[in-house]
Amino acid sequence: MSIVQLVISMLLFFVLFYGISFLLNMILKVTWLMVGVYPFIVLLIVDGISTAEYFTDTKEAFNTLGSKLANLYTADILMLSGGLVGTILAGMTIRYLRKAGYQMF
Repeated sequence: MSIVQLVISMLLFFVLFYGISFLLNMILKVTWLMVGVYPFIVLLIVDGISTAEYFTDTKEAFNTLGSKLANLYTADILMLSGGLVGTILAGMTIRYLRKAGYQMF
């Protein structure tokens, strides 16, 4: 992956998760909800197995997840970190807007 692709991918993950987090924070009025949910979303993106397998074949599912997390490339980690930064900044933005007196939904 070239540097240009990496930067664009990080920006896309940032914008995607910023927007989703901002909307969820505004609708549900729980400022840091998406920051707590984001690690589970990352696990769903990375693991590549069915969620039902965590309940039916728990040991194998977690072994697969551990090996997939250990084998992530630096570019993947940077892209997923861009999404995390987006969720954190969305929470900070909502918090600032509420403190400034804006009533959202």
